[in-house]
Amino acid sequence: MFFLWPQFLWLMLALPLLLAAYVWLLRRRRKTALRYSSLGVVRAAATGRRWRQHLPPALLLLACSGLLLASARPVTRVTLPWSRSTIMLAMDVSLSMRVTDVLPTRLVAAQEAAKSFLLELPKGIEVGLVTFAASSQVVLPATRDRDALAAAIDAFQMQMGTAVGNAIVVCLAELFPEHRLDVGDMTFGGVSRSASAGGGGNGRGRSLDESAKPAPPQITPVPPGSYESAAIILLSDGRRTTGIDTLAAAKMAADRGVRIYAIGLGTVDGEASAADGMPMYLKLDEATLREVARMTGGEYHYAGTAKELRSVYEKLGSRLQVQTRETEIASLMALGAALVALLAGWLSLRWFGRVA
Repeated sequence: MFFLWPQFLWLMLALPLLLAAYVWLLRRRRKTALRYSSLGVVRAAATGRRWRQHLPPALLLLACSGLLLASARPVTRVTLPWSRSTIMLAMDVSLSMRVTDVLPTRLVAAQEAAKSFLLELPKGIEVGLVTFAASSQVVLPATRDRDALAAAIDAFQMQMGTAVGNAIVVCLAELFPEHRLDVGDMTFGGVSRSASAGGGGNGRGRSLDESAKPAPPQITPVPPGSYESAAIILLSDGRRTTGIDTLAAAKMAADRGVRIYAIGLGTVDGEASAADGMPMYLKLDEATLREVARMTGGEYHYAGTAKELRSVYEKLGSRLQVQTRETEIASLMALGAALVALLAGWLSLRWFGRVA
């Protein structure tokens, strides 16, 4: 724990003065009591319940201590649920997802695991859905509507190609609309210049309409994984065949502090068969997915079966539910002190008929 305004801790020196004032008042009352003609009445009234006399003032002193500490604005590390957090779920819908090495098919297993994952997440977390094959599109913007997300997941349509980098950039465009990331410019105009400038330059001619577009803002790179309000979960069963370079897109996510949790699905041998028995040649690009996770401060998981895929999503859900962050607790301490002060006043009124 540390304090934002540590200079206010000097106010704690007032507590011994309050205690000394209380002792002085007690002695003054005893001197007044000696004036009574019958000391037996006074002793009888005080015998057995003397602790009641001191409890309300002790609680009031405790409340003052809490208020003085709160004035110094204490900050501590607290594990809390994510607040206004967003998870972008990017799922591969290329034709290779119809392969049956993960039963019943890769796509169906991924769909069921994703829907189970949504049920595990706290309701306060928003989830956006992106699909990618040769192109990437936002199926559903970030929302808390789990039923709408489940319906969108069930409606996936498979396509040709695999543009993993495009999927990452589309997710970033949803998380940072003010950065004005344009996947079209990056895809057709070269990503290296776009990535370094935050997604703007493209190295190709522009029409008169395109020249009116405002230039994307320059961004200052932050430490990988430092953006705690969002994360990307990327599921793919193959390797990039088109679109933006995957590692260049991962660099853009790392510069913005967004973690990418990559899930590799399917075979790593390069041979499998589709549902209709037609042989297909494909290979999971584990090396690239591992590097994407490493660059962004995320994690890579391989899911070779439907059961493993579900377990991966469950583990990700448990990690993404809470986070430890530095949180100011001055308001909580002040509230606690106020409640203790109210308790002290209530006890004093109940026992003595007055606040003392």
